[in-house]
Amino acid sequence: MLEDGGSEDEAIAALLHDGPEDVGGEATLADIRERFGDPVAAIVAACSDTFETPKPPWRERKESYLAHLDEPGTSQGTLRVSLADKLHNARALLLDYRAEGDAVWERFKTRSAADQIWYYRTLADIFCRRRTGRMADELERVVGELERAVGRRS
Repeated sequence: MLEDGGSEDEAIAALLHDGPEDVGGEATLADIRERFGDPVAAIVAACSDTFETPKPPWRERKESYLAHLDEPGTSQGTLRVSLADKLHNARALLLDYRAEGDAVWERFKTRSAADQIWYYRTLADIFCRRRTGRMADELERVVGELERAVGRRS
């Protein structure tokens, strides 16, 4: 992330981005804002797909998040942090798929391989348009490998 030109605020946001979404919602975001400032909190908020409990349905959240990433007003910092996160997740998923095969999809309870592939393919397409560069190219490559690997097994 820093190698891509990220700022210190973006690096901090990258470390904290899952906090409010996974634990504490708005209260956790307020704590991040107090400790690290508005710029970090703004990126964290923009990288979250919901603070609601219980969370809305998975597909609905992801479609909304994808639309948000594709909006012209979404900051380059938000795109950089989100791209770094999604690249890390896609790499881990590909490695786990190679090691575990189709059993890897069981950890996604209500989402199938097709759902995950759709999500990562759409992310790659958006980032290749909105945040060009090495990380977007790498996400495109990893998603392509995942698509080919899963396609061979399907």
